Amino acid sequence: MRFVHRLIFIRHGETDWNVAGRLQGQRDIALNARGRDQAAAAGRAVGEIIEADAAGSALAYVASPLGRARRTMELARAALGLPPLAYATDARLMELSFGRWEGLTWPEVKARAPEAAVARETCKWDFAPPDGESYAMLALRVAPWLDELGGDTLVVSHGGVARVLLALIGGVAHEPASVFDIWQGRLLIFQSGGFAWL
Repeated sequence: MRFVHRLIFIRHGETDWNVAGRLQGQRDIALNARGRDQAAAAGRAVGEIIEADAAGSALAYVASPLGRARRTMELARAALGLPPLAYATDARLMELSFGRWEGLTWPEVKARAPEAAVARETCKWDFAPPDGESYAMLALRVAPWLDELGGDTLVVSHGGVARVLLALIGGVAHEPASVFDIWQGRLLIFQSGGFAWL
């Protein structure tokens, strides 16, 4: 996919389910105190980009509609001195659905569905949990959103979406993208067919 803009990606801040290793998927889990701090820090980091690059002031702002992403965006915008609620949401940026596995930890998944857990580890990109989505399915959801972008954009979304973006516009092959570590509190910049962490 040819992508001509710059995309500044922020994964939502930490939640208690992240700490516990629970699969959140599309469950609406709130940020914890550390997650709120990460969101504000990410906003300050975006501010440094905007100061260094006059084009940064023309960013569009869009978030997943899940609460942890919206709250991250609002705290990041507040750290930038911008009206916290003046941003768009798009349901296509929601996290990968883990279906019936949502709320479970990986050890719980492996205990309840060992064959399915092995199948997922064998080919994460194409595997869909029961009533859930694969990364391939998520990519089909995110690609049209990318096509519609009209300029440089700051997006707050989820780890699964970041992995799909790595494959679609970051130059990473499907399987490596599906296991890529996506950090909270840092910026992932997509530009010119590649990516960089800040």
